[in-house]
Amino acid sequence: MNVVANSGVLAFIALGSNMGDREKHLQSALQMLGEHPRIQVLRLSSIYETEPVGYLDQPAFLNAVAAVRTDMKAGELLGAMLDAELKLGRTRDIRFGPRTIDLDLLLFGSEVLTEPELIVPHPRMLERAFVLVPLLDVLEEAAVPGLEEPLSAYLDGLEGKEGVTRWNTGLTNN
Repeated sequence: MNVVANSGVLAFIALGSNMGDREKHLQSALQMLGEHPRIQVLRLSSIYETEPVGYLDQPAFLNAVAAVRTDMKAGELLGAMLDAELKLGRTRDIRFGPRTIDLDLLLFGSEVLTEPELIVPHPRMLERAFVLVPLLDVLEEAAVPGLEEPLSAYLDGLEGKEGVTRWNTGLTNN
């Protein structure tokens, strides 16, 4: 069991899968994150089925967002996420292509980071209804560091929201 102090950083991780047992892949990734001694899963969004974006010749995705608390630095959290992807068979053959699991660090506390391997807030999250819809499920505050408007305003301006439909009420971290 992990123990993360209340003083840790609140972060938000997007989960997506469109290969094999999509819901099981999401559940397995969430379980791996929750079993990490320095990550505590706090809240989970509903799962949404979404149409692919970018590379369209692939199955629909299941997407969700987890709110976590960690005492790690952003790069360390990203490393734990990449490790979970690797263990679940993630390959990077086609940009935006099919994948067993995709974990993206959306927000990391109030930090704004621009590093070669990590940009936070996630650089494309405001363009993706499949990220914003579940993120708004778990985000307690609508304001995001570095943004002028609340996330709901960005979602209101996006096209393609009709391609995001509720799959179920959420994952469990049991």
